[in-house]
Amino acid sequence: MYSTEKVSSMISELKNFAFKGNVVDLAVGVIIGAAFGKIIDSLVKHLIMPAISVIMPGQQSYLTWKWTINGKDIPYGLFIGEVVNFLIIAIALYLFIVKFVGLIMKSKKEEASNPPALTKDQEVLIEIRDLLKK
Repeated sequence: MYSTEKVSSMISELKNFAFKGNVVDLAVGVIIGAAFGKIIDSLVKHLIMPAISVIMPGQQSYLTWKWTINGKDIPYGLFIGEVVNFLIIAIALYLFIVKFVGLIMKSKKEEASNPPALTKDQEVLIEIRDLLKK
């Protein structure tokens, strides 16, 4: 079987893995993503699709949109709702990740590539250093 030392080592390795910043950040991201998904789902089901069903001729609720073939119902309205749901989530993620986070990353790269201007003291110290090198 496993010795106490091996078990202790495995527990230590598991603890180091599970509590690294990346794993915790990923867990927080998944939880926030699930909550965000529920908000978008509610937006689509309770606001957007009912508004679309008012505009569309025919029955007033997209939930009842269906084809009946050989006595079987094919609820295409539900599918359309899920597609709209997906598209809104994709747009929101694109805007957040590419535009918002991209802007943050771009500004950090610019800061790193453009060091701040030297102060008068720093310029004098550089001149002294250069003179000492000669």
